[in-house]
Amino acid sequence: MESNARPRDISEQLVERLVHDFYARVRADETLGPIFEARLSGRWDRHLAAMVDFWSSVTLTSGRYRGRPHAAHQALGLTPAHFGRWLDLFETTVRELCAGEAADTFIDRAHRIADSLQIGLNIGPKALRFPDTRVAAAS
Repeated sequence: MESNARPRDISEQLVERLVHDFYARVRADETLGPIFEARLSGRWDRHLAAMVDFWSSVTLTSGRYRGRPHAAHQALGLTPAHFGRWLDLFETTVRELCAGEAADTFIDRAHRIADSLQIGLNIGPKALRFPDTRVAAAS
């Protein structure tokens, strides 16, 4: 399958169920739950709707998502371990709800998103490590 082609078995209904099931796991998770709860307390319905739009845009090219994910993840103190846990929960949810090309598509996109966010936050193995030029200039 081409990287831009989408499996026929991905639907809006599957995206919605995946998002809701996944975030139920996130909320119950002892590592990620407190981070999300601190940020989204009282705003979960809005966040879930935005995440349905996001994953619809990512997998169905609906174009509905208009957010700024990199900005939303700034100042949360996230580490590569947080992204690893997020991916574990996401992959578990995906494997329970779909298989084949649909599962592969969701998981591939999730890994790309995690990489992109970590690069944007300058953490993780793919982060761009720029030398601190302030130290060199002060010498």
